[in-house]
Amino acid sequence: MDEIEGGILAAIPPSALTLTLTRAAIRMEHSRTWSIDKTNPVDDLVICLDGAGRYLIDGEPRAMAPGDAMLIRRGQRFQGWNEGAEIYRGVAQHFTLGLHGRHDLLAQMELRPQIRLGRWSLLGPLVRHYRQSAPSASVTLGQHHLFMVLLIAYVEGAFLAWRRDAAYPVEGADAMDLAVMKAATTIAANPIAEGAAARAVAAAPYNADYFLRAFQKRIGLTPRKYQEQRRMERAMHHLEAGRSVTATAAEVGYADPYYFSRMFKRTLGLSPREHLRRVELSRHGGILGYDEPDQTARLHAGRGGTPRNPEPDGTPPAPER
Repeated sequence: MDEIEGGILAAIPPSALTLTLTRAAIRMEHSRTWSIDKTNPVDDLVICLDGAGRYLIDGEPRAMAPGDAMLIRRGQRFQGWNEGAEIYRGVAQHFTLGLHGRHDLLAQMELRPQIRLGRWSLLGPLVRHYRQSAPSASVTLGQHHLFMVLLIAYVEGAFLAWRRDAAYPVEGADAMDLAVMKAATTIAANPIAEGAAARAVAAAPYNADYFLRAFQKRIGLTPRKYQEQRRMERAMHHLEAGRSVTATAAEVGYADPYYFSRMFKRTLGLSPREHLRRVELSRHGGILGYDEPDQTARLHAGRGGTPRNPEPDGTPPAPER
């Protein structure tokens, strides 16, 4: 079954982010004679592919092995060397990541400075391709896309918490936008956690009633309903990956599959069974060749008929002839 995740960046719309690669990717290929001692004015993500590297980051020792990713924050002094016989090979990328063009997004987060990247069997070849395809003296659109995938993988694995001491704008909509974004991403990262919405509201530096109204205005849902929506979206992925309704209900925290089915329909507007019918129609080409209004009508009606009532075990219906 495909891995199902809800990361800390899941609720941030792409249009809110501004990624800038401030120079071409550095194709690291370092022998025992290599050493470095410098400070960068921008953030630097380093990923090891082969060999081993040694570092002091503001005096703190770190050792890099294949599959490791390390963030060197802007302004940090870093010293590096290779003390092994094997070539230390990898990639380093200087970048900035802005939110709404005004905030340094990573500065708002507490992050583990170094992690082992998850799903390395998939990401390792991508890192190698990124390194091999990087132009030596320029930045391309393709590099932006590939690096965002790698950066998200690092952030999802390294995230600890939103910083309470991070600087907010003194006043105005900017401060509230940032607070709502933090609350929404915290909820989206783990929507099945009991009380996640309440904790996100409590962490905001505003009166609770005032913040609830602002959250609903910007997101379109209250924090509690937003959590339930994200919870059911997680359930959709489990259903699409082949789990039964009963197993899916348990995965997202419901002991009673019948109650889960009612909540699924109340939140998303269709039952688990109806959702699976839509997936089957799409998968087998049942809606191709129609304009959007006709597709919507056929998705709601199935293959020319009315959807039947959901079964608690989630067994897909037999194809209609």
